[in-house]
This record gives sequence, structure tokens and C-alpha cells, in this order.
Amino acid sequence: MAIDRLSDLRQAQRLVIKVGSALLVDRGEPRAKWLATLAADIAEMRQTGEVIVVSSGAIALGATKLGFAKGGRGSLADAQAAASVGQVELARLWSDALGTHNITAAQMLVTLGDLEDRRRYLNASATLARLLEAGAVPVVNENDSVATEEIRFGDNDRLAARVAQAAGADAVMLLSDVDGLYDRDPRETGAALVGTVDGITPEIMAMASSASSSGLGSGGMLAKLQAAKIAERAGIALAIINGTHLSPITRALDDETGTLFLPQADASRRKAWLGGRLAPSGVLSVDAGCMAALANGASLLAAGVTAVEGEFGRGDLVAIHGPLGERLGQGLVEYTSVECTAIIGLREAQQADRLGYTPRAAVVHRDHMVHV
Repeated sequence: MAIDRLSDLRQAQRLVIKVGSALLVDRGEPRAKWLATLAADIAEMRQTGEVIVVSSGAIALGATKLGFAKGGRGSLADAQAAASVGQVELARLWSDALGTHNITAAQMLVTLGDLEDRRRYLNASATLARLLEAGAVPVVNENDSVATEEIRFGDNDRLAARVAQAAGADAVMLLSDVDGLYDRDPRETGAALVGTVDGITPEIMAMASSASSSGLGSGGMLAKLQAAKIAERAGIALAIINGTHLSPITRALDDETGTLFLPQADASRRKAWLGGRLAPSGVLSVDAGCMAALANGASLLAAGVTAVEGEFGRGDLVAIHGPLGERLGQGLVEYTSVECTAIIGLREAQQADRLGYTPRAAVVHRDHMVHV
């Protein structure tokens, strides 16, 4: 089905709904009345399709239980401990709220690595599919009790988009503390809500404002736009709506108030996964000629590489940057970082002498590359 307006989300066969900490928790306590109305919204959406919830809130809830200052974010150790305690409370909240509507909630904790590694990604996909088939609502959260600052999503907006990819969802709904994306800081006079976005451009990215971040969670408008880029590559619609009201989904869809990012070209599932990965192991910089060739669908050859950063092995994810440091794309590299450094700028005929073996067809093959 085509999703061209917010109200079309009612017909989504599989929908991911992301709920942030600031909406679910107020001063360390759950917003029980608000959650009850959201659960009713979810029950209504399940009349026409399946629903997955991506929910923050474990750290905030656990910090209250443990008496930690700064909402449990005073240190990494505090956050991990608070998350361990808070996940129990978070699971109970969702189980009780959805149970009122005879819906079974299933807790699913994931790490960045679970969705970055192809095999673990497919395992997560299979688990989500089986839970939905069994009639449950998976409640997904990043496993903050083991995540570190270096190896984590950092926000549940992008996690929601990645979960939507893994689940083969039609749409993602991000509940925010503003009505959607504004063309400038929403606190400015004359700021206008952008109702529909047909492809994220640099101009759209420039509209992101820190004003939409409450400080309790880790997201903001920039994270939501990054999530939308992940979703649109996979042919998934994404909506930002105001979640601060009671019955937030019903209100937004009835009033057509929010921002809908239309799905773009539906990439293969492998390329969608590759484009959504968030943690490159290194960077390959290229010259202007190579940048033009890549734009025309060519593979990345050693002759066009000008610099190598980071340490990586064959098959690792690397980012590809242009002459001015602009991000061009990312892909799976065919050489180690040491080998890449050895053949910088060399044509195929020169590479064998440097490597000691017949070179591969490309440094990054076009079939294992996505553009941004």
C-alpha cells in the first residue's frame, strides 16, 4: 500500500512506534495515565496490522530506584547499573499497559552489534517475525546495561529505523516533544511545520534543531532525520508526531499533524542493511575523478584513493569521503587497512608488485557499496 499522508499509517501492515524517555517518565516516575492512552492507540493500530514498540526509559526508571543523581547518566557505570534495574520496571510497565487490551508484550534487548553484524541481524529479524506471528508486541530497547559509549546506537530513533528494516516494516512512527520537523527553530516567529518530505536533502538536514531535545533522552531532531534517511533507503515511510498529548497517535492521525517522510527507492534488503550500518571501522578518502566515477555507479579502485584512516580487516565496513571530506557513502572493503595504504593511488598493473599477489577487482566493489 502507498503511504502518502499521515492517516495512511492506519493501514500499515507492520508499524514500528518509538517512545522516548521524556514521554514515558516524568521526574523518575512513569506517566501511567499517558501510557494507558498510548496502549489504547496501539491496540487500535493492531486491528489492521502488526506493531513493534521501541521504548526508552530504562535508565530513567532505574535511576529512581537506585537513587542515582543526574537521571542515572552521571557516569557510564551509573547508566549501566540503572539500565539493569530499569529494564525490569520498563518490561512490567509495557506488560501491564498492553495486557489491559489482552496483548502480550515481549521484551527484546539489542546492541549495536546485533544489527551491524549480518548474521546477528538476520537472527534478530527471525525473532521479531516469530513474535509477531505469535501475536505478541515486541518491546525493543538498546541493552544499555552492556553497551559502552563507543559501541552503541546512542539514541532510539535510529534504533527504531534499524528495527524496522530488520522486521520488514512498512512505516516507523517517532513520538517527539514537538509536532514534527519545522523549517527553522520552532521557537522562532514564523517557523512552519513541514508536513511532507519527499527525500532528505542537505536543505532538509539543515532544518534540524536542538530545540526538540528535552535533555532527558539522547535523541533530537538531527537523530530523527538520520533515522529517516535509514528508513527511506529501505522503502520505509517514517513519521514524526507530537507524543506529549494523551492518545498521541489518534490525535496526530486524526488531525494530520506531523511530518511524514515518504519512502524512496526500495533497496535490496542487503543494501538497506549496509546503508543503515552506523559504525564504520575506517575511512577511505578519494580524489575528484574517483568521486565522479562513484556517482556514476563505478566500484572504488585503488588508483582513486588518496588517504586511509583507521584499522580494519577485509570485509569490514568503511566510510568513503570526497576530496573535501564530504561523506559519499560506505561499503565493505576488500583489503585490510595495511594493504589499502600500500596500494594508495596505484593502478592494477602496479598493485601486484606491491602486494605480492594478484590484486582484487576493487577496493570496494559497487555491489557492496551504498551512497549517502
